[in-house]
Amino acid sequence: MPDWSARLSELAVAGEVPGAVLGIWHDGETTIAPYGVLNAGTGVETTADSLFQIGSVTKPWTATMIVQLAAEGRLTLDDPVVKLLPEAPIDPRITVRHLLTHTSGIDGDVFTDTGRGDDCVERYVALLADVDRLFDPGTAYSYCNAGFVLLGRIIEVLDGCTWDESLKARLVEPLGLTKTVTLPEEAILHRAALGHLASDSTPVKTWQLPRSIGPAGLITASASDVLEFARMHLTDDRYAVMQEPQVPYAGGIGGFNDLGLAWRIYDWDGRRLFGHDGTTISQLAFLRIDPEARLIMCLLTNSGNGTTLFEPLATEVFTHFTGVAHPAPPQPIDAPIDDRHIGRFERASVRLDVVRREGRLVMIYQATGDRLTFTDQPSHEYELRQTEPADGDHFVTREAPTHPWIPVTFTPTHVFTSGRVTPRV
Repeated sequence: MPDWSARLSELAVAGEVPGAVLGIWHDGETTIAPYGVLNAGTGVETTADSLFQIGSVTKPWTATMIVQLAAEGRLTLDDPVVKLLPEAPIDPRITVRHLLTHTSGIDGDVFTDTGRGDDCVERYVALLADVDRLFDPGTAYSYCNAGFVLLGRIIEVLDGCTWDESLKARLVEPLGLTKTVTLPEEAILHRAALGHLASDSTPVKTWQLPRSIGPAGLITASASDVLEFARMHLTDDRYAVMQEPQVPYAGGIGGFNDLGLAWRIYDWDGRRLFGHDGTTISQLAFLRIDPEARLIMCLLTNSGNGTTLFEPLATEVFTHFTGVAHPAPPQPIDAPIDDRHIGRFERASVRLDVVRREGRLVMIYQATGDRLTFTDQPSHEYELRQTEPADGDHFVTREAPTHPWIPVTFTPTHVFTSGRVTPRV
């Protein structure tokens, strides 16, 4: 068996990641490998039971609760959301399934803080009256945090309690999880990680995103608890529907080709995996599950550089157990560029300006609105490099030289990157 702890340490040192935990479950055997410190400012050591923010890996937990409610006959996935939430100020054609598959058309990166009260999710939903619609429901895909807050509100209404309380009653307690929390006053009772900037590993000044987006990304958990939740999706047939392809995903990286119900579905050289990633304030989390091999891997990190660890570790873990590596990211090619995509693109919380500079295309990212309060990198510039097919519409970029390339695709009306549709303005 490889020394996963030593390998994690090597990669974390090279990637300037202060702390991380690698979790592996294979056919009944669990390995937990911690590395480094939870907070560079205090020097508190990372241990196997340390808690990290898992960000959008929260979304499959919320989706699991929705599937439970469907199994109980209290909703169907094709119910209009306004049937369950008559007060929701959204397109009446939007269904529960649209929310689960990011196809509602709601401009989804709304990070408004509606307070710490138990009514924060309800108050967030009311704000959606002022949010733009990107496309008609069911006609496209655009990653939508707001949609999962809506799902959380459905859970609250049907269960008669907060989303946090439903999470405990429906998943945390039945699974025997002792290190899965949602609120900072709960996390502080454990060894909890703090995010660190990718640029210089400086500890961030804000620990957590607003409670109002809890159902989309506010779980903080240990690697063991994440593995136990994932293992349930290998053994409980009630949740098999979540792994069935619902929406094709074009231009994905890491073999991400289809979307199930919240789960991302991957093709790794003919092997079908499912999983999700999560990003909060400089904490990055990754989860991959191979049902055939009965193999689960999670990686929890407290740095914006967490992506530099994941691909090599995933390649080595899955090659060891299955002989299949993490798919290589798209690569840039040398090709002439033109000015057709120069201009401004904008959606909730983000503005993108594409400019030509010294013969290169550059995308300038700027966080706007409420996102400015919670982002660790409010502005950044990315060089756009063409990739295959060399049609002038397909590009790749990356946040730093050590980070993997990610795709950027243009159309006459929008740019598609990071899973989101951003309209040209």
